[in-house]
Amino acid sequence: MSGTGRGFYPPGKDALEGLRGIFRAVRDSSAYPPLLGEIYDPPALLYYRGKLPDPAVPAIALVGTRKPSAAASRQALELGREFARYGIPVISGLALGIDALAHRGCLEAGGCTAAVLGSSVDEVYPASNRGLARRILEAGGSLISEYPCGTGPRKWHFPQRNRIISGIARGTVIVEAPASSGALHTARFALEQGRDLFVASAGTASPLGEGTRRLARDGCRVISRAAEVLAEWGIDGAAVERNGGSRVESGGTGLPCGAALAESLRQELGV
Repeated sequence: MSGTGRGFYPPGKDALEGLRGIFRAVRDSSAYPPLLGEIYDPPALLYYRGKLPDPAVPAIALVGTRKPSAAASRQALELGREFARYGIPVISGLALGIDALAHRGCLEAGGCTAAVLGSSVDEVYPASNRGLARRILEAGGSLISEYPCGTGPRKWHFPQRNRIISGIARGTVIVEAPASSGALHTARFALEQGRDLFVASAGTASPLGEGTRRLARDGCRVISRAAEVLAEWGIDGAAVERNGGSRVESGGTGLPCGAALAESLRQELGV
């Protein structure tokens, strides 16, 4: 695979290269993802390896449970592939289950993907996904963290990093989420940040998808294919495919579910 994947761009001139190919992007610098800078509490500093998502191309976050059903696993993999074919970068958290499948699907279709970690970028967690992290970098994607080098995973890092996953992306798809899934934190962040929020059809049909079904009942759009998200964004998916996925032009703003649902999630999650 090429290291110049669609939807990503090389470090800006003010991104400071450190040891082991690790870069830093300070908020308000040209290298810092502009959408992330718009959220309520953006990290003051990002550490990353590889190439950050191109801010001119809308990105999608695909997240969900670490122990997915077979149907949700298949859909996460396929959604990753479909978004890659449309030239849409896939953002996720490198966790076991849905996150890893979304990254894998994107890579299998020749796309680029970014993994936001709950550890530093030189302490990739979980260890079983270090090979996947290497593939992400080789394909022209990135590993991203707000934690300085040498920082291992901590329980509280994962809900905290979820605001970055949703903050970088224009929209988030919750593929499958049990009632207490960490993916629901990402959903809440997406809503509070004014991002579009979708739920995957497999997650709503699954016995493990109580949280996903609740989001659907509360008004989040259920999607089965990536093309449905593109249509919501005013993007002609057929035209993108004809052009090899190399251009993505957005004509719409999308329809986020709103602050009321975000507050409902906050209360239910106790945060």
